[in-house]
Amino acid sequence: MDFSSFVLSLATTGMVHLGEIVDPAVGQKRENLDGAKQLIEILALLKEKTEGNLSAEEAQLLEGLLHELRLSFLGKTKTIQL
Repeated sequence: MDFSSFVLSLATTGMVHLGEIVDPAVGQKRENLDGAKQLIEILALLKEKTEGNLSAEEAQLLEGLLHELRLSFLGKTKTIQL
């Protein structure tokens, strides 16, 4: 397994937790926002700890996946206050 595959695996798990894709363990979509938050934090930590040691493609992939997960998480947790 290479770094990109590892990061994609973590991001996919994050998307499962966000209810964006089917959880293969149960065969349906379900949300686990605490799990999603944890995966986002893990990816952010990986980004921080690998800074300067990734190829341009790996860094771009990690940044893009983090951005996508964060936006989805924000959409699930944002509340409207009037």
